[in-house]
Amino acid sequence: MNLFRTKPVESFLADAAAPGRQLKRTLNTWDLMIMGVAVAVGAGIFSVGARAAANFSGPAVTLSFVIAALTCAMAIMCYAEFATAIPVAGSAYVFSYATMGEFVAWIIGWNLVLELFTAAAVIAKYWGIYLTEVFQLVGVHLSPTIELGIVTMSWGPFLIVALFTILLVLGTKLSATVSNVFTVIKIGVVLFVIVVGFFYVKAENYAPFIPDAVPASATEGTTEVMKQSLFAFATGAAPAQYGMMGVFAGAALVFFAFVGFDVVATSAEEVKNPSKTLPRGIFAGLALTTLLYIGVSLALTGMVSYKDLAAVDTPNLATAFTLVGNEGAASVIAVGSLIGLTTVVMVLLMGLSRVVLAMSRDGLLPYRLSKTGKRNTPARIQIICGSLVAIVAGVTRVDVLEEMINIGTLSAFVVVSLGIIVLRRKRPDLKPAFRVPFGPFIPITSALLCTYLMLNLAVETWIYFALWLAVGVVIYFGYGQRHSRLNEKFAPQMQAIQETEERASALKN
Repeated sequence: MNLFRTKPVESFLADAAAPGRQLKRTLNTWDLMIMGVAVAVGAGIFSVGARAAANFSGPAVTLSFVIAALTCAMAIMCYAEFATAIPVAGSAYVFSYATMGEFVAWIIGWNLVLELFTAAAVIAKYWGIYLTEVFQLVGVHLSPTIELGIVTMSWGPFLIVALFTILLVLGTKLSATVSNVFTVIKIGVVLFVIVVGFFYVKAENYAPFIPDAVPASATEGTTEVMKQSLFAFATGAAPAQYGMMGVFAGAALVFFAFVGFDVVATSAEEVKNPSKTLPRGIFAGLALTTLLYIGVSLALTGMVSYKDLAAVDTPNLATAFTLVGNEGAASVIAVGSLIGLTTVVMVLLMGLSRVVLAMSRDGLLPYRLSKTGKRNTPARIQIICGSLVAIVAGVTRVDVLEEMINIGTLSAFVVVSLGIIVLRRKRPDLKPAFRVPFGPFIPITSALLCTYLMLNLAVETWIYFALWLAVGVVIYFGYGQRHSRLNEKFAPQMQAIQETEERASALKN
């Protein structure tokens, strides 16, 4: 069988309109913009910038954010063109299926599951930690874990995942409304931190803006083979700390802060007037997020020297306020972190279920999972995904897999960027409402930048990634390929399932 058989765009649109498998179009431009901010601006805004400034970029961490934002923007342009051409759930999985074939689509879908599942579990875990810290601020001391026999369980992740799983089952618009409220509060907290931080800014802390590169031997722990970047391992180059290479290494780290904008594209099937709403919502969210990140990074590196941040084991924005003697701001940051993580969990859970929905519609995962409920939400998939995320976040150390989120996202970005070129050659008749400007230049540049950022991730991350891909290949050849709706041998069984469900739906009505 042909591993690179493509699925026609018209088939995706027909599947999305199939009775019992439809999603309801309820989201507008504001919802999408807030969704992008909701998933990107989490607790990372209070920590990842400080880590990048301390260990890689110094005051030039602002440039690291700009590089990461530009890379994300170019990839998001490609997503926007695809999403307006094929406005269905599934994001990069669907786009690659329509251009590069089933096997590539499966790999990208499998990577998206990795990205969204791991991110949801990691963020839910941290949400539980921040929740107990906030309780401590008001004098209530709670243990973040409870003992269930021989198992130690973090109860916080279970709480937040269960809450948003229920909301997402009840309806996307309801979930978006709740997310909007939390996100507006979150933006207010970030602006408060930026304004207060600038009162402590000293110009001398910005000099040198790009510190001189430091030899690897001067940095404790960076010579470990598994912790160094794949680029350094392959070329023998010294690990990048400070200098221009450090700025790019910092960009690879802070790219985590932009993870999630691809999730907005997964909501294409639930958007009103997607040809206009999707591009506006995605780019407005990215622009607002970038401005917030730049503001925080300028305040952070102006308040204290990057050398002082580097002297702390786990530097974050609260560290900077502590060093300038403002302990009260740390409390605000703790609350802001909790609120920030809350909306991230919701959007990631929604994106995960939509990717699985798209893959099950095509038969690469069990077809029966793709059935939607009375509220036109994928209730079965949402409950299964929520349960698995809650278990993994509650009883395992998912924090060791943080970089897996980045590599899953970047791999999807590479394929989507190149997929635009393929789509334009294969389907010149399609006229998406948004087209990436400057011909193939931006898609190719986006793919190259994303590949370079991937190469700056640690060797151990690539090893875990290879193992994940191996598992995915086994599942594809063991199940997905044989049950694919493009598999002529399985088509009669798939048609029988669909007809049975349609008859049952007609009888109910």
